[in-house]
Amino acid sequence: MRIETIYRYPVKGLTAEAMEEVGLTPGATLPEDRRFALAQGDSAFNPDAPAWVPKRNFGCLMANARLALVHSAFDARTGELVLRIPGSAPVIASTRTDEGRAAIARALTAALGEEARGTPRFVEAPGHSFSDVAKKVVSIIGLSSLHALEQVAGMPLDPLRFRANVYVSGGKPWAEFDWIGREILLGQARLRVVKRIVRCPATEVNPLTAERDAQPPRWLREHFGHADLGIYAEVLEGGRIAVGDALEVTDPEG
Repeated sequence: MRIETIYRYPVKGLTAEAMEEVGLTPGATLPEDRRFALAQGDSAFNPDAPAWVPKRNFGCLMANARLALVHSAFDARTGELVLRIPGSAPVIASTRTDEGRAAIARALTAALGEEARGTPRFVEAPGHSFSDVAKKVVSIIGLSSLHALEQVAGMPLDPLRFRANVYVSGGKPWAEFDWIGREILLGQARLRVVKRIVRCPATEVNPLTAERDAQPPRWLREHFGHADLGIYAEVLEGGRIAVGDALEVTDPEG
């Protein structure tokens, strides 16, 4: 199998950023992946004592489809985040200052409109990932499985609906489900596959139009007997991964 695309998502619920290559570190996500989030005003998240809390505590596509219309770009070197929101002037602000984070929070709160709860905060916590799961993982989707879903859906599905880090070609549909508990080589890194990814209503949202114009979770259940697409894997040994690199299952099936 071959890596076709690699993405990070610096702000939970916002723009995917394509990468040609990236270094993986043991026990960590992709660098900058889900580093930031917009915490709703009633969120239980405490940046001073960060702990995993469910996605509804934050702005997220599952509940806030309109976030798909916000285009963001993060510069990890300078810490600047650029937001382009339809009908508003671009916002360029630092994620490293109180003033910059407040400006980002105001812009995203305005984008949420009536879906904002209380006074949302733009948050991060060193070493914390605002992933949908508590374990720090890399998400991988086999494009053969996505194509199988497209066939029963009768329509193309933008892979970015599923917000994975790595998309790979080759192999049979759903073959990745057989890797749970097994090790894989991804480029120069070694990972262990830990679980399947259960799909939620976020995948209903068209990443270009913000319309809920598809029903992947329902289609998966009706046609395949589950609501899963993709896998989570934890990094055991770090290394570089790049577009064009191979994915190989290293240990024999037990």
